[in-house]
Amino acid sequence: GPGGGRGGGGGGGAEGEAGGKRPAMLYLHGGGLIFGDARQDDAFVRSVVKRLGITVASVQYRCAPQHPFPTPLDDAEEAFIWLAAQPSVDPERVVICGNSAGGNLAAALCQRLHARGAAVRPCFQVLTYPMLDNRSAEGSGPHDDKFRIWDRASNALGWGHYLQGCDWADPPPFSVPARADDTSGLPPAWIGVGDLDLFYPECDAYARRLRIAGVEADLVRVGGAYHGFETVDPEA
Repeated sequence: GPGGGRGGGGGGGAEGEAGGKRPAMLYLHGGGLIFGDARQDDAFVRSVVKRLGITVASVQYRCAPQHPFPTPLDDAEEAFIWLAAQPSVDPERVVICGNSAGGNLAAALCQRLHARGAAVRPCFQVLTYPMLDNRSAEGSGPHDDKFRIWDRASNALGWGHYLQGCDWADPPPFSVPARADDTSGLPPAWIGVGDLDLFYPECDAYARRLRIAGVEADLVRVGGAYHGFETVDPEA
């Protein structure tokens, strides 16, 4: 897409899908909303294509500080619309998947498309240790010395760049998924996070909010795991 949009991807397919259309997944990489690349998780993307035989598109979205909110989310939306419109893709079966900052964009895009009443929306959201709440960048906590890879200072940097020009205490809709007024009507969610991750409390809280709003949400807590643990130990 213009200035951002789609990155690498892969395809595969099961024979016998109705009309030749198959499910697809839109993948959004991590990087604190300030760095990262669509190619950084190619191994994961390729494994999904190989195991599930679906089409996967990985998004090269533009990042803050050069491109703060809403540009990264706009790029994600453009890529989703493009993927769902591909002749080989069943638009009713497009999953959105993101890790860390990508989880923010995935959750936010589900909220935005639902609020707009969009004709085509993700059928499922896969959020891996998603970056959901700017309030976790504030203050300090008893476990701050245990956070690896992404700590409170890193979080403040990422959110600060993403929300530049916004009211931190009352950010615009869809910029901070955890602060959404309404979470009803969203697609079912799978949320995975380690209990030594700075984001664990906000992930747990978001899963609870989804369930209270009538949305199916499965929170998988990984004991002893820190942020991005599987990138350090791929066997994890």
